[in-house]
Amino acid sequence: MVAISLMPPPARRLAALDIFRGATMASMILVNNAGNWDHVYSPLLHKDWHGWTFTDTVFPFFLWIVGVAITLSTARRIESGQSRVDLLGHALRRAVIIFAAGFLLSAAPDFHWATIRIPGVLQRIAVCYLIAFLIFLWTSWRGQLGAIVGLNAVYWLLMQYYPVPGCGAGSYDAGCNFARHIDSLVLSGHMYSRTKFYDPEGIVSTLPAIATVLFGILAGHLLRSMEDPNWLLLRLGAYGVFLFCLGSILDLWIPINKQLWTTSYMALMAGLAMIWFGIWYFIADVAGWRRWLKPFEVFGSNAILIYILSGAIAKYMGRTGLTAKTYGWLVSTGLQPVNASLAYAILNVLACYLAAWLLWRRGWFVKF
Repeated sequence: MVAISLMPPPARRLAALDIFRGATMASMILVNNAGNWDHVYSPLLHKDWHGWTFTDTVFPFFLWIVGVAITLSTARRIESGQSRVDLLGHALRRAVIIFAAGFLLSAAPDFHWATIRIPGVLQRIAVCYLIAFLIFLWTSWRGQLGAIVGLNAVYWLLMQYYPVPGCGAGSYDAGCNFARHIDSLVLSGHMYSRTKFYDPEGIVSTLPAIATVLFGILAGHLLRSMEDPNWLLLRLGAYGVFLFCLGSILDLWIPINKQLWTTSYMALMAGLAMIWFGIWYFIADVAGWRRWLKPFEVFGSNAILIYILSGAIAKYMGRTGLTAKTYGWLVSTGLQPVNASLAYAILNVLACYLAAWLLWRRGWFVKF
């Protein structure tokens, strides 16, 4: 079930987590809602295939944050005496609700079951959350690190050595690779409409995406164990730089690719997430400069709900022609097409912020 808390959630030791979550959600809404996709600044677009842009950091950052939250919230519940079976039941219900929300968001309003997209952003969050939660409940940090290695090893072996019909083994090309092959076999007719032959949130690429959540879980262990903020910042920075460099080096053999969620991409993004979290931690929790970050805290307080709202607004605006009309009006004011497209995206962010602020002001916090 979906629970609505009418009181503010308990104060967290780390303001940086809500701030980072909110900044990531605001970025996600910004990059998902261009006024005209023919006129978009390149950093606000996903890389066509290999490589990465600012936009390609958003989803892995959110998954990493999910991992940190798992450690911080679940460890406290275990310490308070909750059984692992009860915790697993809660996680399962939460994952089912988030998956169903994503599925319904994709299906509405037509509900063409023969062609409805099964994977999606919320669906991947749900699957990665549940599997990472299972690993967290029954392993130590060493087991979680081993799971990261194992998931990426399985992914690499399949991508590298499975003979895909038509292109053989070891291909990372857009037209032919193992992940695309499995998606086309299992999800035929139910994939992202813009790609058609593979899904950016497909089956095989979910393996390293789970590892992204596990890296967040490991970061959560670090946050719980480090009392000295200076030492914590040093460790976050060191591990972040190490993972960023590891991903960059792996790119020589395994291309950085968000669509495939390659191991190099996973490592690079986990490193960037640690670095950025360290920056937010220093600003908000060490220096105490939180006041100007309040909008991000507001976004982060109901992040999943606001994402669902943004998706519903985008679908409604697109189907009713309001997106094109609003974009046209922005162009008519004298804005260049690319700036009008950006302005439309910013208006979406502001509309979602208004909704988040109203929920925040009333003390309504929706817990999936």
